[in-house]
Amino acid sequence: MDTILDFNQQFDVALFDRVVDALFTGKGEEQKMAQQVLTEFKEHELSWTKADDVLTNSNSLQSKFIALQVLETLIQTKWKILPDNQRNGIKNFVVEVILRTASTEESLRQNKVYLSKLNLILVQILKQEWPHNWPTFIPEIIQTSRTNLSLCENNMSILKLLSEEVFDYSAEQMTQAKTKNLKSQMCGEFSSIYNLCTEILQKAVQPSLIHATLETLLRFLSWIPFGYVFEMDLINNLCTRFLQPSVTRNVTIKCLTEIGGLEGSSEYKEQFVSLFTLAITGLHEILGDLTKIEEEWDDYDTEHQDFIQNVAMFLTSFLGSHLRLVESSAPRDVVLQAHQYLLRISQVDEREMFKVCLEYWNVLVRGLYEDGRNSSFNAPSGLLNLGSSSNNNGPGGNALSADLRRQMYSTTLTGVRYVMISRMARPEEVLVVENDEGEIVREFIKETDTITLYKAQRECLIYLTHLDPKDMEEIMIEKLGRQMDGSEWSWSNLNKLCWAIGSISGSMSEDQERKVLVLIIKDLLSLCELKRGKDNKAVVASNIMYVVGQYPRFLKAHWKFLKTVANKLFEFMHELHEGVRDMACDTFVTIAQKCRRHFIAQQPGEPCPFVEEIIATATSITSDLEPQQVNRFCEAVGYLISAQLNTQAQNQLIDGLMRPSNELWDKLVQQASENINILEDLNTVKQLGNVLRTNVSACGAVGKGFISQIGRIYIDMLGLYKAVSEIISSCVARGGESVTRHANVRGMRSIKKEALRLVDTYVKHCDGELAAINENMVPPLLEAVLTDYSQNVPPARDAEVLKTVTTLTSVLGGLMTDRIPIIFESLFESTMNMINQDFTEYPEHRLAVYQLLRTINQKCFNATLNLPPTQFQFMVMSIMWGFKHSLRDVADLGLTIALDMINNFNISDRAISDAFFQTYFVDMLNEVIVVLTDNDHKSSFRLQCMVLARMIHLVESNQITAPLFDASLPENANMTNSLFIRRSLANLLTTAFANLTQRQIEVFVEGLFNFNDDFEKFRDLVRDFLIQTKEFAGDNADLYLEETENEIKNNKLKEKELALQVPGMVKPSDMEDDD
Repeated sequence: MDTILDFNQQFDVALFDRVVDALFTGKGEEQKMAQQVLTEFKEHELSWTKADDVLTNSNSLQSKFIALQVLETLIQTKWKILPDNQRNGIKNFVVEVILRTASTEESLRQNKVYLSKLNLILVQILKQEWPHNWPTFIPEIIQTSRTNLSLCENNMSILKLLSEEVFDYSAEQMTQAKTKNLKSQMCGEFSSIYNLCTEILQKAVQPSLIHATLETLLRFLSWIPFGYVFEMDLINNLCTRFLQPSVTRNVTIKCLTEIGGLEGSSEYKEQFVSLFTLAITGLHEILGDLTKIEEEWDDYDTEHQDFIQNVAMFLTSFLGSHLRLVESSAPRDVVLQAHQYLLRISQVDEREMFKVCLEYWNVLVRGLYEDGRNSSFNAPSGLLNLGSSSNNNGPGGNALSADLRRQMYSTTLTGVRYVMISRMARPEEVLVVENDEGEIVREFIKETDTITLYKAQRECLIYLTHLDPKDMEEIMIEKLGRQMDGSEWSWSNLNKLCWAIGSISGSMSEDQERKVLVLIIKDLLSLCELKRGKDNKAVVASNIMYVVGQYPRFLKAHWKFLKTVANKLFEFMHELHEGVRDMACDTFVTIAQKCRRHFIAQQPGEPCPFVEEIIATATSITSDLEPQQVNRFCEAVGYLISAQLNTQAQNQLIDGLMRPSNELWDKLVQQASENINILEDLNTVKQLGNVLRTNVSACGAVGKGFISQIGRIYIDMLGLYKAVSEIISSCVARGGESVTRHANVRGMRSIKKEALRLVDTYVKHCDGELAAINENMVPPLLEAVLTDYSQNVPPARDAEVLKTVTTLTSVLGGLMTDRIPIIFESLFESTMNMINQDFTEYPEHRLAVYQLLRTINQKCFNATLNLPPTQFQFMVMSIMWGFKHSLRDVADLGLTIALDMINNFNISDRAISDAFFQTYFVDMLNEVIVVLTDNDHKSSFRLQCMVLARMIHLVESNQITAPLFDASLPENANMTNSLFIRRSLANLLTTAFANLTQRQIEVFVEGLFNFNDDFEKFRDLVRDFLIQTKEFAGDNADLYLEETENEIKNNKLKEKELALQVPGMVKPSDMEDDD
């Protein structure tokens, strides 16, 4: 096998085929050896010189693919440094192989996959050579297309690939200048390509050639000049000649979709209307009315199902862009027929297709709602005008009025309401679900796709309710009636109806909401009594809880109903079904957050505030709950207590809520003080852990008032922390590190973690009680945790220690300055020594230690200046090591800390900053360049650029005055920092990228210095350079992560602003508490 690696002798193609065959069909050592040899072959710098032998003489398709992989790597990474004769030779050879392989129809069909790869190789060459070194490419491909039908079909595939590479994928694969050049060239030569496509479509009879041409045309439609689309016969031909035949209808409807989505073509309104009318007429001939599509869907073949999905894409895309135009200019029955098709398609149980339709329904109902809202601010045109004034400036010219539009779509919208309710997705608050086996179970994993779908449907239903609340009310009451009489009873139907009811909270007037909700909840409560069986009751109960949890406005306004609901929730907390109990606790938390003052206030006719009654009977209420459910209950009561503003009354309520936990705590602590070995008992450890978790839950809800409870248990808690730490250490000493995985040790560690979480939670909610925390809580806490952490074995160290100290440093700020050295010694060094062996072990500690480091840098920077030199150096080296993590969170933290540190030193005393920059600047710059040019670290691209730009800016603006070079060397007599860093960067990049010319690197480095204070230009320059290096020849989406994240962020802000303007659009749980 090794013979094929000897590039000084004649290449043995037959042997190469046998090695490849051994890789794919061999076993054991033979396969392993083949893999090793082929890997070495592909990596060899001369392997491409053998590609022509393999492609010409090999009988193995796999061998040819390996040769093409080698060629592709060469073209992407070394093409520019090849001599002209070699580049021309490769180009001519690839063209020759393609012509030979595609010369007959039989060969074209047999070698379809091989030809696809060859075509892709040719396009990769074109991206490098065309147009400057291959100006005749387009005329050549058109000429060969006229000589042979098979060649013509393959040439269509090449043109399609070229269009995709230039117009669809160029942003992440080529520099901006090259992309612009290729687009310009392609547009300039398009007339001859278009003429060829037109000629084929008019004369060809071979279905595969027509299909290939239409596929190619489809790729062109997004960028060709509008005249080719709208001023020729293209639209008419597509609708009348190619929409009907089954072989071309799918690609034709895609072409029509692409045309319908074109932007900036407002002068072609008539053509758009004609396209729409012709297309709907043609679709009616193919599809009829689709009245039975829901029942017949599964009987359709794949091609017809694909066609229906493509029709949905066409309708939603076209109507989304040109609805106002066709409303005013197309026949009304055609417009309504299109919406009827979408309504029928929406009924099909095909989630992805439904999501496409849903997106359009949201556009339609949002537009109708905004129309109605805006019309109230404008002078009414009057019904006699019928919205047909020729002076109307709407997008369609003679735009319809808001009232007429609503009337026009009223029947359609009623249908949409039925569809949305019958297809309603599950909200994230619902925990009781029906699994694939038809069983009612507790859900543990949230489906992100389902939550997203629910949000979109919720938005649609809210607009639909605003457009006609009476219709929505009647439909929901009607469907609930069918649940009551059993005609439509099923878990699924009831679930979807109740999810829909809950989703429209706030979108009706308060009076209508009250009337509807009273009816619905009474019926649901009756249904709960009527139904027998654990699962039936679980389904009805979960729906009652979901609905009431979504209507806090109603509950606030009706105290007796609120109290009834709360008591019903307490009743559900005794249900046999775990999911019902969970949901009862969660719903209680939701109601407590939104209606807390009503529970605290003395209500008319009540002997005491209801919260006191709840606390008095809490033991009975929670008797059937699991520990984690009890914690949720205590959290809910904690929210109620937080509304009590009288400190003394609040303390009494806290004491009442925590009394059962405190009694158990006192008992267990007393037992532990008498016999420390009781802490090795698993049951005791679990009980202590649960008590602390209850404290954590209540503390987060009550807030700073919880200090009375913390003060009661704090010293005992820290004593317990020390005690279990000693037991864990002795267990490790006896049994080694493996004992940290034993149940009793894990239980003891949970006590430590919960104690730390309690401190962390309180400090986050302390609301200004800084001095008291600093004097009373911090000293005993640090005494208990720091030494214990540093002396423990790595598997027994808890990341919660790092998180709690981070919170203390963040909240207390400068008050922690004197404690930073001991924190560094105890926590930082021991943690870094845990994690510096690799980039993956202890991920929680890894993230926490860098968060701690960032907080210290932000809040106590001066404390780092007082660290011993070795400790300071260790810190800086750790920050730079953070850059190299493939975990984005850690890498981003490392870069952010570096940026903060550079800025902090830049404004420090000049002697201090000079010493720092002289010691670390060049090393830090080198490390930034290393990760910036490393393919594994693309996700941190934005921060890498920010650090690099800032560092270069400090040099170029002479803010770093001390020399960054060795000024004692004679050759540096006239050296400046700017020149030195330029040369350092050039040398580093030259070493890293041997495929780039010196001139390319010099231009790039000069650009870095020119654009250092314009971040967008700086970032674009770096991005283009990285693409140019071909180190980033793969998926470069992460280089555009900043734009993607900003777009998502801006979209969310816009959505929030829009939602705030529509009553009910913001979920009750997401609204600011005004109670």
